[in-house]
Amino acid sequence: MRHLICIGELLIDFLPDQKGVGLEEVNSFTKHPGGAPANVAVAGKKSGIHSHFIGQVGQDAFGKYLKKELQSYGVDVSNLYLTKKANTSLAFVSLTKSGERDFIFYRNPSADQLFDSTLVNESLFKNSVLHYCSVSLCDYPIKTAHLKAIEYANKYDGFISFDPNLRFSLWEDLNAYKETINSFIPLSNLLKISDDELFFITGIENEYKAVQSLFIGQVSYVIITKGGEGSTFYYKDGRQISMPAHQVDVLDTTGAGDAYIGTFLAEMIKKELLFNEENVKNAMQKASIKAAITTTTMGGMSSIPKDEDIF
Repeated sequence: MRHLICIGELLIDFLPDQKGVGLEEVNSFTKHPGGAPANVAVAGKKSGIHSHFIGQVGQDAFGKYLKKELQSYGVDVSNLYLTKKANTSLAFVSLTKSGERDFIFYRNPSADQLFDSTLVNESLFKNSVLHYCSVSLCDYPIKTAHLKAIEYANKYDGFISFDPNLRFSLWEDLNAYKETINSFIPLSNLLKISDDELFFITGIENEYKAVQSLFIGQVSYVIITKGGEGSTFYYKDGRQISMPAHQVDVLDTTGAGDAYIGTFLAEMIKKELLFNEENVKNAMQKASIKAAITTTTMGGMSSIPKDEDIF
């Protein structure tokens, strides 16, 4: 069976102890391990597959804490490095009453951004599925590391998943951000995009037409996630599969999209990447349930349920 590789940022999410106020009004925060690719690695492991995280944190208290946290969930961290060149990334978050988020990031540069392509282990990519996001695609060494990882994945007939997971506050030039995302889309086999990101990426308002414009290069499958409205899976030939959301009382949306795609990839890995309608429906259903449950408690990694917690 293939294993899951996630590359990118691993950071501290400082989540607010008060909801419904802006960041300037939050009085206190609680630290949680985070970073979208790291959350996906945890979701994959909690769905019963072997997952690796590739990246770098600071050789500081936060970096050591994050490495221990990933290890505690069973993620392989043999390719997670600690460096003295920069500190671990921090993100301070505010939450609306409905659990939606606003961010301030402390990086630029941070340890994850200085992760060098020479540290990417080629042998790891044999029989793998690679997943990445856009937070680490700014002009630092980690962007080149992503390209190296994609190169190795293709060399060994790997499967590549991309979730843009937009964070506008990290880019001064949003046109450059859009161009960067669109340069990576053709390099990926599967795209997972939220409905509120679709127009920014494609410039097309109609969902079906926007999705069809994404089928370029290696892209064969697109998933559009819509929060409480569910999700839709698109095949390149125009077929669609829709899945309603699992209804819950939302506390914090942190990690929900990561839980979804990590679970979905794990289920498809178990099915040897056979994207027939039955396999896709089953994977979407499980992903939807886990994503919903993730929103019912604070934080990302700790909130993602294991298989035995839902069945």
